[in-house]
Amino acid sequence: MTKAAEENQTPPTQEAPGSAGVGTNPPAGAPVSTAVGDTGPPARGGRLPRVESLTGLRWWAAFFVFCHHMTNLAPLPIFDFLKYGTSGVTFFFVLSGFVLTWSAQPGTKIRTFYRRRFARIFPLYFLTLVAAFFVFYRVDPPAGMSWIKPVSVTVLVLSAFLLHGWSNNPTILYGGNPAGWTLSVEAFFYAYFPFVWRATQRLKVAGGLIICFAVIAIGCAYRLALFHYKTEVPVLPQPVLHSVAFLFGIGLAIALRSGWRPQIPVWFAFLVTGGGLYLLWYSGSHPTEIPGAVSMGLCQKEVLTLLYGFLIFAVAARDIRGGRSLLRSTPLVKLGQWSYAFYLVHATILYAIKEYHGVAGPIGWANLTWYAGVLVVSIFASWLLYRFVEHPLERKLRGPR
Repeated sequence: MTKAAEENQTPPTQEAPGSAGVGTNPPAGAPVSTAVGDTGPPARGGRLPRVESLTGLRWWAAFFVFCHHMTNLAPLPIFDFLKYGTSGVTFFFVLSGFVLTWSAQPGTKIRTFYRRRFARIFPLYFLTLVAAFFVFYRVDPPAGMSWIKPVSVTVLVLSAFLLHGWSNNPTILYGGNPAGWTLSVEAFFYAYFPFVWRATQRLKVAGGLIICFAVIAIGCAYRLALFHYKTEVPVLPQPVLHSVAFLFGIGLAIALRSGWRPQIPVWFAFLVTGGGLYLLWYSGSHPTEIPGAVSMGLCQKEVLTLLYGFLIFAVAARDIRGGRSLLRSTPLVKLGQWSYAFYLVHATILYAIKEYHGVAGPIGWANLTWYAGVLVVSIFASWLLYRFVEHPLERKLRGPR
């Protein structure tokens, strides 16, 4: 399924593409987002303000994904709703496009951007891929444990090179570290972002909003065409499908960079997002009661893109206005910084426990104790990985600022 803002007062250690080359900022996106608190491109001799609340917000998106995966170990009575935890991935993809565009600066060469993206995501990804191998693969998989697969050199090689996301075969798509398919999608985003930035950097508010409208319209049209003309319309690979969310984030950032500052209360944005998620769940459970429920379900990813884009925009706009934000609190910023490691390691920990213990028990609220225990272990592991692997290796590999 998608790093976070670096220390509050230190210069950013990430980068995003810029004009002549590519900018300097963090990646964002499938938990692989980056320092959303990085400063952005020059604006009449200055820099765009930090939007560090997005770092804290990233933690909650990663936690939503965690809650979904935990239903495989310790199901809760709200099991059906928690399946929308997978939508945290859509959040990360929108955030990725937004942060890269917001932070983009002229002067960084494309090859430098690629090197820094590699330094940002690959060392930790590779380490967690190795760890996941011992949990999700066996030469002779045990019976009754469908998540443990026979060793496949082809799948592991594709996973190591972040190419497995181009297959819609679940054995390949979720191969290696099952969470890593989102990194394959992110790698595609990083590959074309410098060129999208060059083509769009002169756009203003209208241009950014046109991008948002266009990608949502195209995404919905494709989903509906695929449903009505199954044999004529090809199924696109995940990196292409999720580009709708990434490009939507780019369009939002262009509008915000260009001075569009609607006064959207953040509490209202949370209310709309939560209400939208509930409506998606309810319409899926009661399709005959909600007009347009079928179309809404078919275009679910586009609806989620709109909801999460609205929330990201509202939170970023508040930071720019200088409003107060609990999302900028030290604990949430730290959790946001560790969220990339948390995302990559929590499923490995969860399924290792499941193999040796089995499912926690029947559906019930008593299973919340399992959520708390696995959460603590996963956060501790993510802190260790960030502190001793991710952060030091990134600084070493990214080269001079």
